[in-house]
Amino acid sequence: MITAQEAGLAIVDHLVTPVQQRNLEKAWGCKVLDRTGLILEIFGQRALTREGRLQVELAHLTYQKSRLVRTWTHLERQRGGYGFLGGPGEAQIETDRRLINERIAAIRQELAVVVKTRGLHRAGRKRVPFPVVAVVGYTNAGKSTLFNRLTGAAVSAKDQVFQTLDPTMREVKLPSGRKAILSDTVGFISDLPTALVAAFRATLEEVVEADLILHVRDISHPETEAQRRDVEAVLADLGIAADDTDAPLLEVWNKADRLSAAARIEVGHAMTRSERSPVLVSAATGEGAERLRKAIDARLGANDVVLTVEVPAAQGRLLSWLHANAEILNEETAETGAVTTRFRIDPAARGKLESELKRAGVPADDAKRSRARPV
Repeated sequence: MITAQEAGLAIVDHLVTPVQQRNLEKAWGCKVLDRTGLILEIFGQRALTREGRLQVELAHLTYQKSRLVRTWTHLERQRGGYGFLGGPGEAQIETDRRLINERIAAIRQELAVVVKTRGLHRAGRKRVPFPVVAVVGYTNAGKSTLFNRLTGAAVSAKDQVFQTLDPTMREVKLPSGRKAILSDTVGFISDLPTALVAAFRATLEEVVEADLILHVRDISHPETEAQRRDVEAVLADLGIAADDTDAPLLEVWNKADRLSAAARIEVGHAMTRSERSPVLVSAATGEGAERLRKAIDARLGANDVVLTVEVPAAQGRLLSWLHANAEILNEETAETGAVTTRFRIDPAARGKLESELKRAGVPADDAKRSRARPV
């Protein structure tokens, strides 16, 4: 087939050892690329930031180091000694291996700085504090499109694998007034090479440290269940067990716009049977986006409190602050113009609330905890 097609490249959907790769190239008379090599080639084209390029280069060098044996046909060529030093010198393959090892060590040092910097950024966000929501999923599941839909960002989103390699973070405002940081991450794939998992450890740490993980699935894909298992396997490697009821996971079933009428009915039945309480959305059309915002809000607001406060007529600033920073559940206006407001608020914002009440001259004791359960 290769001869008939005059193919210059054969791709093997499997891990191929260096010896196997050399033997196949001799037998077929063309370049051979295995699964890992192909993924690395794609990653090399997609990486945009310095961090992304460093991560890809580290994975590529680690992969190539074991394949030097097939690169050189002159393995016995050696450089002579210098000056009065005799001896055979250093073989070319040894030189290349040494140079690769030196470059790998240098990249790891640079990435160590990246890890430290990310740690400082996370510590800074915890002081704010804004909860972090990480978007994960199989490659080409529509994560970046959903990210753009929720945040209004313009992250590059195309119908192709591994479009996103460099993590992007944007602020998103939820129905309760809570602000969160949404983090777009690299897509997963079945049999993800361990070299890539190691190289992207700094990026994947954002997932490990997240307060909530959105697992975006392409529900229209015929192999969506297999893709789910592949993503959960990578999460398990990161120490996140998807079958743990306490795991901070929320499944998002994306690409609802690609479902036929019959498929929608079937998906509806699957949602009622699922214990994961998934949310059906279409990132492309916006269907279900508001429902997803509310679901994220509910998961992040498990410890929210519902309070009631009477805002004097002259304190429009306090009322405006409540609308911006809390979820208003009910309002009643008295004849005096005072507004009795019932709202849900994050406990972390109670300090700011008390400051606003004090500024408005409203006693903090007037912010009474509602007997009604949080919505």
